[in-house]
Amino acid sequence: MDTKDCYQLGRITKAWGYKGQVVLFLDVDTPEDYLELDSAFVEVKGKLVPYFFRIDNLNGNKAVITFEDLTAEQASALVGHEVYLPLDLLPKLEGNKFYFHEVVGFRVLDESHGDIGTIASVIDYPAQPLFQIMKNGVEILVPVIDEVIKEVDRGQKTIRIAAPNGLIELYLGDTNKPC
Repeated sequence: MDTKDCYQLGRITKAWGYKGQVVLFLDVDTPEDYLELDSAFVEVKGKLVPYFFRIDNLNGNKAVITFEDLTAEQASALVGHEVYLPLDLLPKLEGNKFYFHEVVGFRVLDESHGDIGTIASVIDYPAQPLFQIMKNGVEILVPVIDEVIKEVDRGQKTIRIAAPNGLIELYLGDTNKPC
């Protein structure tokens, strides 16, 4: 298993108690979806290593877990390590909800300018994620917010947007005709 085939579930943040438990920060919107989780991959020295565990307690995004067959010292050594799950375990999203990795390569159709390019990546800034769209070698950055995203069409691999006034012109020049 490789990190490109997985998504980051979270990070082991600290040791907990004296029985070898650790705190796993779940970097997800709905942590309760993972209450039945009993295994995951932990990145150790650049490789994903499978570990089995039980979740003893969940409080918000913090889960206290106990690893099977690890001593307290071995569990503590995993503090600071990232935890991953295979991509095929991601819950399916519908409608205009999507995972950032899922829309890379989608065409972006703006209501005023038509086809403005292809999503090269989603830049996950803390304040505001942005679509990085490429059009003929020009980078266009568009905020990933509900007010902008009008439709996600997974079948056609397109996203229809209504970019804020003047944003597309900022990148592509002052044009009133579709690109």
